[in-house]
Amino acid sequence: MGRPAKGRATTNAAPTIILVRPQLGENIGMAARAMLNCGLSSLRLVAPRDGWPNPKAERAASGADVVLDKAKVFDTVEAAVADMGRVVATTARNRELSQRIVTPRRAAAEIRSWTAEGDKVGVLFGPERTGLTNDDMVQADTALSIPLNPQFSSLNIAQAVLLVAYEWAMAGEEAPAERMSDHSTRPATKDELQNLFDHLERALDQSGFLRHKAMRPAMVNNLRALLQRTAMTEQEVRSFHGVIKFLSKRKHDEE
Repeated sequence: MGRPAKGRATTNAAPTIILVRPQLGENIGMAARAMLNCGLSSLRLVAPRDGWPNPKAERAASGADVVLDKAKVFDTVEAAVADMGRVVATTARNRELSQRIVTPRRAAAEIRSWTAEGDKVGVLFGPERTGLTNDDMVQADTALSIPLNPQFSSLNIAQAVLLVAYEWAMAGEEAPAERMSDHSTRPATKDELQNLFDHLERALDQSGFLRHKAMRPAMVNNLRALLQRTAMTEQEVRSFHGVIKFLSKRKHDEE
């Protein structure tokens, strides 16, 4: 297999992801990959255990070079957030600190608002084994907690980054919540659906299915409503015409 294609960030008005004392290069690389999947490219590292740069991070990033190449390294959390206007810290545990705690979705909406106003925003993620300490948490004005199974809420750091980054990306998503796949033909018009139903109704009449005059209006309307609900494509309508024609011809041949 060849080297993965290099990705590019999709926006400038975005938060900075700050990994505090990350332990494994692979996790840094996977976090970078998750960031770029969601359009983020600004990464800061606080005292990475195995130093920086890290070859294992590059391999795990799978082409997210733009994130790793621009990553900045700091000795302390204080230094890493010094130029930030807003800081959000992720936590999985209740702490002694009195802090405002929000969900990733709420945080994402607020980060969108802050960055739109020109604020620099940082999101802190703690080391894999211990998470952020109280000394780290006090550098933030907002805490973020991911609501998961209370009996098993442990996340890999890259998973946590992906969840938060995804919510940030979706907070600004303008694509429709539902669409047809790209390879599909256009939706069928009402006229095409009417022609299909007329074809089906003729075939049903010929087969004797609609022979009960009292029940016929309700059966016809139910079938018509069924076809309207299917959201058929132009290609599907043509295929259905073919099915009706084949079944009608076969019945005629058998007779």
